[in-house]
Amino acid sequence: MTNRISIPASEVRPDDHLYDGPGTNAHPTFQWETITAASLVDGLVRLTVGRLEPPNNEFWFEPDEVVTVIRYPVAGPDKPAAKPDHKHGRGHRHG
Repeated sequence: MTNRISIPASEVRPDDHLYDGPGTNAHPTFQWETITAASLVDGLVRLTVGRLEPPNNEFWFEPDEVVTVIRYPVAGPDKPAAKPDHKHGRGHRHG
């Protein structure tokens, strides 16, 4: 399950998805960009999508400016594998 939330830009974190307008592709799935880095620069929040090295796409916000993102729940630890249920008793012969 995903959550579309509106939060201050200062609370956005990597792996959130930021709306990037309609772009050249009309399919709505391609309008959300994965944030690869979030940092504070000169009092503004810089959100980087795509590559970390130039050229990249950057979005700049005031720290308290409200931004709508999609955030996926953090995956919990994997469940341990179930142990096989051996129904055979010890010392019994099958034959």
